[in-house]
Amino acid sequence: MNAVILAVAIMLTLSVLRVNVVLALFLGAISGGLAGGLGFDATLTAFTEGLGGGASIAISYALLGAFAMAISASNIPQWLAQRIIRRVARTDKTATIRLTILGSILLMAFASQNLVPVHIAFIPILIPPLLGVFSSLQLDRRAVACTLSFGLIATYLLVPVGFGNIYLTQILAGNLNDNGLSIDPDLMPQAMAMPVLGMFTGLLVAVFVSYRKPRHYHVEESTQGEEESLEIKSRTVFITLTAIALTLGVQLTTDSMAVGAAVGFVVMTLGGIVNWREADDVFARGVRMMALCGFIMISASGFAEVLRASGDIPALVAAVESLIFGSKALAALLMLVVGLLITMGIGSSFSTIPIIATLYVPLALALGFSPLATAAIVGASGALGDAGSPASDSTIGPTAGLNVDGQHDHIRDTVIPTFLHYNLPMILFAWVAAMVL
Repeated sequence: MNAVILAVAIMLTLSVLRVNVVLALFLGAISGGLAGGLGFDATLTAFTEGLGGGASIAISYALLGAFAMAISASNIPQWLAQRIIRRVARTDKTATIRLTILGSILLMAFASQNLVPVHIAFIPILIPPLLGVFSSLQLDRRAVACTLSFGLIATYLLVPVGFGNIYLTQILAGNLNDNGLSIDPDLMPQAMAMPVLGMFTGLLVAVFVSYRKPRHYHVEESTQGEEESLEIKSRTVFITLTAIALTLGVQLTTDSMAVGAAVGFVVMTLGGIVNWREADDVFARGVRMMALCGFIMISASGFAEVLRASGDIPALVAAVESLIFGSKALAALLMLVVGLLITMGIGSSFSTIPIIATLYVPLALALGFSPLATAAIVGASGALGDAGSPASDSTIGPTAGLNVDGQHDHIRDTVIPTFLHYNLPMILFAWVAAMVL
């Protein structure tokens, strides 16, 4: 069996069976390396060498967790959550409030990709203080996870600003042109419109059908809204907002979430929001909150390196070419499915495009696909699996925020819902785009 298919299948199966994702990634990588003929020692070497690729992301997650805990120490998130809970208690329009909250979260996710391109950095700051609100509203957190993932992914697929500029213009259009397809980068949003429409359809199904019904969660006493009202001093608000602004500014300037989060934590400490004697404990609690996410990202980098080293990614595409029998419809479908497998294994659409463009563009040109159709196939194939992959930051980020109280399972409440609601309709709509463009 092809090493890529075997490794991804084992990783996903073990994850669904509630084996820890880090262990599932490791065992999947070992199996894929052995199937690819690397041998045990070479597989371990490739896995170890790949670990370094996730280190910078892991330290960023850890520092973001510390900064989020520092903001929590200001009591501002709790104050906002308390006000929302009390407003909920005075109204019977629960469904309207749920939709309003989901809409607000969606707008913040949109903004995190272009307006204020911080990617997932806002999630550990925004979501944990709202968990009490979600529980009081009996809002299904799977709907929140789907909303966050849609905002994180659909934005960079359609809007060529911020991360969208990187994905659409620099990576997608750049690799298409580098591999012999002459196409205007400004056409990338047009090529990706249909696949994103598929994702939007999945979002509507998730919010209004699949996870519409109330879901009960344990509500801590501190989130009941009955405790004494919190009072926030104007000085606290000023220092906290200054820290957030500096964090965003430094991140945009240095292109480093880690540096930005570190600056924010230092400002919160020097400003007295975090007690100097308690700073170490606050920092440690924040790191613990994000530790699992960091380990998953590090392991995912090792997993991806084993897949690359096995040499079976080109072999998988070659197998597709041998099965299509000159059929454009079958070729488009198989290329999308293979893209899904590769991206779920690597965990990053940004890293997948350079790999598959080299293989897909010559095949698409030989079969007579138009430039727009080729762009849709390659762009969607790279993005497929970003939602629904246990190792993607588009699923890890939402879980990091939603599972702070231990009531949101990464696989069953984030990975499976996003896989079903986004990858399946995206394959269908991308296939239609390949046929009509």
